[in-house]
Amino acid sequence: MKTSIIIIDDHQLFREGVKRILDFESSFDVVAEGDDGSEAMDLVETHKPDVVIMDINMPNMNGVEATKMLVSRYPETKVIILSIHDDENYVQHALKTGAQGYLLKEMDADALIDAVRVVAEGGSYLHPKVTHNLVKEYRRLAAEEGADRDSVHAVEIRRPLHLLTRRECEVLQLLADGKSNRAIGETLYISEKTVKNHVSNILQKMNVNDRTQAVVLAIKNGWVEVK
Repeated sequence: MKTSIIIIDDHQLFREGVKRILDFESSFDVVAEGDDGSEAMDLVETHKPDVVIMDINMPNMNGVEATKMLVSRYPETKVIILSIHDDENYVQHALKTGAQGYLLKEMDADALIDAVRVVAEGGSYLHPKVTHNLVKEYRRLAAEEGADRDSVHAVEIRRPLHLLTRRECEVLQLLADGKSNRAIGETLYISEKTVKNHVSNILQKMNVNDRTQAVVLAIKNGWVEVK
């Protein structure tokens, strides 16, 4: 079965670009488009989509308000927020309303496709840059709650070679650095397809659902550095 998708964004050109990318995937079906949060409610009622891709800043009803209502009324529909803001306060607020994904509008096509697939399958997906910012915030809070900041950052990094290969450890570190699949491939001189295979292996071995969970678990265990 195809993943049915609704796109909500008040910028028509951007919305059309997102649709064009999704239309290239045979397993996706964009069933409707809208330009504000109130319209999103009507479209979801009509089409009952698997995933809604929602701009955060829109007239009449913004994406956060619409997400809160959608999640309450249609819990089977998953929401991915689109935003220009990478500040952790925006991200956390969006996630608290029930969004399963948060993408920056500077995303590439692969990130958009990956996000829809992961969220449709019940996982969560954050833009790599957003993940990195949240990880830095996590370390800051950990420093405040525990020992002083210098000692937290001085923790010896122990790569999980008992669990992952050396190459997978390198990929995990680059995920923590906020790198996209393309950037990881360029750094390690490997193809994006190979990067995706490594990420899938990492998630399976770490028994997590998505990249964000993998990075947070790696931070907790002292497996990666936070720069």
